[in-house]
Amino acid sequence: MAVAAANLAGQTSRQEKADKGPRAVGLLELAPNGKGHLIPVVILDGGQFYDASAYKAAPVPMALEYGTVYEAEKSGASLGLFTITGAAEGQNNYWIAQGTWEPAGSKPVSKKHTAEITPRDIEPKEGPPVLRRRQPQPEAQPSSSPSQPPASPPAPAPPASSAPPSPPASSSTPAPGTIPAEPAQSSSSEQANDQDPNRPALRRGKPTATTPSAAAAPGPPTAAKTAAPGKTSAATNTAAMKAAVAMIQIIPAISDAHGPQPHSYLYPLKSGEEQQFQQKMLALAADEVRARSRQLAGNAAASNSAASGSHPTRAKTSAKPATKVQPTFSDIQLHIFDLSLSNEPILVLTATAQIPPRPGYHEPLPPSLQYFVTLVAHQDIYGDMHKAFSRVTDTQHLDVLPRYDFIDAVDADGDGRGELLFRQNSEAGTAFDLYRVIGDQLWPLFQGTPGQ
Repeated sequence: MAVAAANLAGQTSRQEKADKGPRAVGLLELAPNGKGHLIPVVILDGGQFYDASAYKAAPVPMALEYGTVYEAEKSGASLGLFTITGAAEGQNNYWIAQGTWEPAGSKPVSKKHTAEITPRDIEPKEGPPVLRRRQPQPEAQPSSSPSQPPASPPAPAPPASSAPPSPPASSSTPAPGTIPAEPAQSSSSEQANDQDPNRPALRRGKPTATTPSAAAAPGPPTAAKTAAPGKTSAATNTAAMKAAVAMIQIIPAISDAHGPQPHSYLYPLKSGEEQQFQQKMLALAADEVRARSRQLAGNAAASNSAASGSHPTRAKTSAKPATKVQPTFSDIQLHIFDLSLSNEPILVLTATAQIPPRPGYHEPLPPSLQYFVTLVAHQDIYGDMHKAFSRVTDTQHLDVLPRYDFIDAVDADGDGRGELLFRQNSEAGTAFDLYRVIGDQLWPLFQGTPGQ
């Protein structure tokens, strides 16, 4: 009996692990005033990753259903909760959701009415009981002309202890002068989703007082429709828009009903260790930029030789040997993680580079050409750096080689280990890629397609 009970307990634990619900990852774009919106990225269901902007859309994707709660995590550490109150679809299957933001440590406003221990009309137990007349509630008075006096004086305000707390302002509240969408139309997708008893559900919170409306969520941020007259005002507006965009935080957010507790993936650094890591990563990045520059220079020389009709071998031998030029870097961002909690640093470097012109040498490439570098490496116990991923593109080839912008480390599958989330930016559009670091390489878990 003991053996059978142990086997049954083992089967039950394995079954609970296999039956873990879906897990969605999104990007929360949060403004300094606490208002924000969420962009769906990827969703894990049944052991497979899918595009969260299109998975189980009926018509709203499952990752953006009304009431779904996302936990914003910065490098694995929790920052707060975001509850979806509405979603809308733009061009090219671009979905965006609005909701309410609750920072970590803040006490949510209670919506439930609970009975008080002591009745409101009775004094405390000290002294003889004295009844108290209930304060009359103010009633709406009909509109009257200015000459007609009011029928009765206004009722006094109730005491502060009996006044219910006002609900927080929701980002999905329509602006003054706009007509809100009808509730019947906005709740049609929710009724369709609730009709399927086998449909999996993400982590859900308490619904807010705001009526769910798909039309309440705005589309992707665009430029101003009307520009102010004059060059000075236009330049001022552009600078203000850039400053506002720079202040917006982009934070990964996770929704999972049975996920593990979040924890930080930041690597503990010693004094002066970050500078050493940056020097090693910039040395690897310089080699990658030089290799890309030699490739582009060779292609340009071959094209010029073909256009002029000269022999490519003669053109190659007549050129001066390339010297080891040191690129100049800007916009350097270095992230250092301990993704597996094994005290092994994983480094992610993104930077912009340029090749300075060499005196007395004819450069086949324009001096204004910029390179975008994304580099992932890890350091072993001996202090040697091993490259795991490299992507170098330039301003002239963004149509074929997208730029990789690093977002953050995120636990996308709920196993407690961190993965690396990137966003592709090219002329065709944007897409998201999710990688897991395994040894000296990055294993793709999900790769999106720009423009879809």
